[in-house]
Amino acid sequence: MLVLSRKKNESIMIGDHIEVKILSVEGDQVKLGIVAPKNVKVHRSEVFQAIQEQNKEALNMNTNLLQQLKKK
Repeated sequence: MLVLSRKKNESIMIGDHIEVKILSVEGDQVKLGIVAPKNVKVHRSEVFQAIQEQNKEALNMNTNLLQQLKKK
């Protein structure tokens, strides 16, 4: 893990096309702005985890459905 210190209005670059900007710092909350190409998906981690779980559930449903169809 890379750990960096940044102040308001400073930023970091990830690769050549993704910039993470520090917009504000208020108490223990930091507001970030992310500039990335449209083809790069950007999610909060809790949303990303929920998407992953939904994908796993959908995969299991499809596997179960295929097994039921094979039995017929």
